[in-house]
Amino acid sequence: MIGFYNYTVIITYLSVVSAGLGMYFCSMGELKTGIFFMMFSGLCDMLDGPVSRTKKDRSETERKFGIQIDSLCDCVSFGVQPAIVYYYIAKYQLPDGTALHRVAFVLGVCLMLAAVIRLAFFNVSEEDRQKNEGNKLRAYYRGLPVTNVTWILPLCFLTRYFVSGMAFVIIMLVSEALTAFLFLLDFKMPKVHGKKLIPVALAAIAVFVGVCFIKL
Repeated sequence: MIGFYNYTVIITYLSVVSAGLGMYFCSMGELKTGIFFMMFSGLCDMLDGPVSRTKKDRSETERKFGIQIDSLCDCVSFGVQPAIVYYYIAKYQLPDGTALHRVAFVLGVCLMLAAVIRLAFFNVSEEDRQKNEGNKLRAYYRGLPVTNVTWILPLCFLTRYFVSGMAFVIIMLVSEALTAFLFLLDFKMPKVHGKKLIPVALAAIAVFVGVCFIKL
């Protein structure tokens, strides 16, 4: 079989499986379950880098495959999946035929396109960086990493405690548009790694607990 199947990429593959489940549950109207799987995809992405670096004897082919498969999986998990989640939030929170359904579709396409462009740019810049810096961890990203949608969407979803209907959907769609814009905006964003990931993970858990108690 072509490809690699060792422990350094299994977590990355699991992210895509989780994305598929998230999209399925959202299509069935189980929005909170869908958001859970989207956040689980984010957890997988947070872990796959540190796990892959534990394998000291990776070949150059394995290293390059890791970069490519990570971005391809990210495209599904953090480009397609959140676009689907946003769309079904609009679909199930508003009556059929509402104009915002079409807006949600268009913004979903924009989000996917922005994610693809950003990931392609990352692949090119990462290859250049590794040629110059070796395996040294990067200090910052250019633009908003696509994985950040896994906390932006749930965090905005918490506004459902205060608003509902069209107002809630508008907030969600505005957050989607801003996220797509930030994917492509050229600014420096510090990379969080090591022990600094612990408070990030705890904050994500707190957000998801909040999502669980929302009544739809």
